[in-house]
Amino acid sequence: MDLTFKQKQFNAAMDLYNSRKIYKLFGIVVSITNISMQIYLLSKVIPLSIGIAQQIGALIVAFILTDFINGLIHMYMDINEDYESIAGPLIANFHLHHKNPQYKRNPLAIVYFNESGSKVWLAGYLIIVLFLCNAFMLNSIVLYSLLYIAILSSVAEVSHYLCHSSNSIVAIFLARIGLLLPKRHHAKHHLQDNMNYAFLNGVTDPLINLIAKKYSKGYKNNTDMHYANYKALNTDGR
Repeated sequence: MDLTFKQKQFNAAMDLYNSRKIYKLFGIVVSITNISMQIYLLSKVIPLSIGIAQQIGALIVAFILTDFINGLIHMYMDINEDYESIAGPLIANFHLHHKNPQYKRNPLAIVYFNESGSKVWLAGYLIIVLFLCNAFMLNSIVLYSLLYIAILSSVAEVSHYLCHSSNSIVAIFLARIGLLLPKRHHAKHHLQDNMNYAFLNGVTDPLINLIAKKYSKGYKNNTDMHYANYKALNTDGR
């Protein structure tokens, strides 16, 4: 499709995002929904005892799956150009992170809340998990794994924030030991094309990169070009 046409679509979508409060309100509603369901799921699962070894196993599995799932969704979103859909303004605003990778500085709790609002899919995931939790007698280890995935999906956004916005000794150390996203590793996502989409700690990027090479057209010569003529507002950005 003609690049000029896609740029006009992008600009129109951003005009809607900036002029209609419903889009920012939607993010707040999604944040409240996700965090409320995370807390409720936590209250359901925490009373179950599975032992230290199983807890560690569930956490490791959840860490890997969370990194992988969120990376795949990131890959899908980075090439999404459906600007005229009902979600078009949200899609366009998502792409601005490549235009300006820096975040607004906020306490980590605020980052957790704000960025949970971008995870519409997580609300669907939590609804399904809560339904399964209430309708069936699921294995306790499985329940803990599902809980950790739900929470770590929001933590991944905090990890991404720290990667871009923090030089604290603690954040750098946690990234170095593989618990958070390393700066040098994630920099390749912004400097190169179609790679390193994961953003919890990036451990599954080798697999995601293989998938991206086969199924994704990348962003540098596609969606990154759609915002080339967009004049960002002071209110734009995360």
